[in-house]
Amino acid sequence: MSSPTERSLVLLKPDAVRRGLLGEILGRFERKGLVVEAMELRTMDAALADQHYADHVDKAFYPPLKDFMTSGPLVAVVLSGDEVIEVVRAMIGSTDGRKAAAGTIRGDFALSNRENLVHASDSPESANRELALWFPKL
Repeated sequence: MSSPTERSLVLLKPDAVRRGLLGEILGRFERKGLVVEAMELRTMDAALADQHYADHVDKAFYPPLKDFMTSGPLVAVVLSGDEVIEVVRAMIGSTDGRKAAAGTIRGDFALSNRENLVHASDSPESANRELALWFPKL
């Protein structure tokens, strides 16, 4: 008996695009057996940043995060699979790339806490909210 398939939003951030790591990162997810249901190259504008990071807009770290996330193109991806949210979070590693474990995406490639290559939904509730923002027709 298999678990129901879950969906997660994953953003390959502007640093991943600039550094040419899209294939490496997407390949890791695909080799893990996760399915790419939708993918779009786009730029996050200020309004979408404020919606996406609504819980953080009043925090001191938000203005530089917003500047970074709106600094260039990113790739928005809908991944699905069994316990995809938990699986993706384990694969990407801790937020601070300098402290993330080797073998994780951030541990292997991230340069800092902010330029950490990937955003991934952290719960089914955030996944639903984020997917509605990024892929409203899905």
